[in-house]
Amino acid sequence: MAFNQLQSIFKFDSPNKSSDAVVTIESQSRGSDEVKPGAERLLEPGELSFAEDTSGGMGRHLGLFSTTFLIIGRIIGTGIFSTPSSIVASVGSVGAALMLWVFGAILSFAGLCVWLEFGCMFPRSGGEKVYLEAVYRRPKLLATIIFSTQAVLLGFTAGGCIIFSSNFLVAIGHKVTAWNERGIAVAVILVVTCVHTFTPKLGVSLMNALGSIKILILVFIVITGFVVLGGGDEKIPDPHASFRNSFAGSVNSSGPYATALFKVLNSYAGWNNAAYVLNEVKRPVHTLKIAGPLGLGICAVLYLLANVAFFAAATPQEIASSGTTVAGYFALRVFGHKAQQAMSAFVSISALGNVLTVTFAQSRVNQELAKEGVLPFGRFWASSWPKGAPGAGLLLHFIPSFIVIVAIPSGDAYNFILDVEGYPSSIINLFVVIGLFILRYTAPDLPRPFKAWIIVPIFFLAAQCFLLIAPFLRPPGGKGDTSLPYWLYPIVGLVVLVLGGVYWFLWRVVWPKLGKFTWVESKAVLRDGTVVTEWEKKKLE
Repeated sequence: MAFNQLQSIFKFDSPNKSSDAVVTIESQSRGSDEVKPGAERLLEPGELSFAEDTSGGMGRHLGLFSTTFLIIGRIIGTGIFSTPSSIVASVGSVGAALMLWVFGAILSFAGLCVWLEFGCMFPRSGGEKVYLEAVYRRPKLLATIIFSTQAVLLGFTAGGCIIFSSNFLVAIGHKVTAWNERGIAVAVILVVTCVHTFTPKLGVSLMNALGSIKILILVFIVITGFVVLGGGDEKIPDPHASFRNSFAGSVNSSGPYATALFKVLNSYAGWNNAAYVLNEVKRPVHTLKIAGPLGLGICAVLYLLANVAFFAAATPQEIASSGTTVAGYFALRVFGHKAQQAMSAFVSISALGNVLTVTFAQSRVNQELAKEGVLPFGRFWASSWPKGAPGAGLLLHFIPSFIVIVAIPSGDAYNFILDVEGYPSSIINLFVVIGLFILRYTAPDLPRPFKAWIIVPIFFLAAQCFLLIAPFLRPPGGKGDTSLPYWLYPIVGLVVLVLGGVYWFLWRVVWPKLGKFTWVESKAVLRDGTVVTEWEKKKLE
């Protein structure tokens, strides 16, 4: 039945060519499992069919290499170069800190397995948007609109731009002020947006190049650390000091571990980045099953070894009191002041690569939302003008990033906005993993080219529940990372999602009732072949 359905969609003239083409499409998108009767409708989440959703745009141009570096470039930002010192300061010992990095990697792999199962069933751009639509079909469009609120309002890339600018100014020896930092940050997001819009192939090449540089930087740190451990650097008289009684001094309360775990997971964030752009990936199921574990695995190994290198060059107490990033202090101890300045340049390069990959993926999510018809002026935001990339989706990503950089004052307000950004994502993740269990129960015959062991989503579900509760646990001293109440940012994050529900209720229920009409769905095809869902009013008789 699925074969006949696809055959009718693509309307091939030659019977033989039709069979070959449909089999190729089916094998590359769904996997080789036979689709059983009744399962076909579940394979088409949202308002667009698979053929409609994957039409238009740049086509499938991302191979295994680019897809892997899309993940690596997103994961390796600035967290690994800065947070190890604050993590070890929170938990009190190197041993406890290293255990958290291992646990964070395991938890990230568990999440990756959940996303792989969904991504191989539904190899379409959009990530969580598609998975929520596949499970939570009623009320119609509610899941899509709630997700769109979080994706559009909080999908900014301000943090990476600010980190780039501050490290860039340090690298060139210039004094950092609020306005030169913001000016450079605005220039970064503007240039990145223009590159992805007008020279999309160059944007992909830059992501791959900067991803390679990030790996080389971490490999250099790791090799240097092992040289230090072997006694090859006279500047470090006792490279094993941090690892003797490595668990001595570990804190006993749970609060600091929760805080540190959030920082670790933030450093691993991005393992799901390829799921947002699957319409542009060659052989999406095959590529995703390789690129996901490969990209996250490379980062996890390098992260753990880099931590060992950092603490070979200095004790946790020395790093905590240095007043600089752990990577900068590492370079200072091993090579001197010039190397410390050079490390700031490397960190800024890493931040730039992160901005490039986040912007690339987020713009595709914005376009997918516009194609579903849930954004006003859907045709405009779904446009692939001028070079096949989602230029309007890139603009929609640029606007909130620009506002956060320019309008939000530095200090507590800025840190608070960044905290708010993360909490709704944890709620979305919770509903995604719950959706996996629902789909396994309600549609056991659905083709699953990848299926995670049941213990993996259970573990991920438990972790997400903890991550949702932890922000409400009173931290030591009753103070979070800002002067605002520690419980305020999760509340604001919840409010953002509730606003999506309110928008849905007004649009789908209140407005039609007051206007005495119903919404009727139609499809529009843009110049490049992109299909957009539109909603038209039909008066009730």
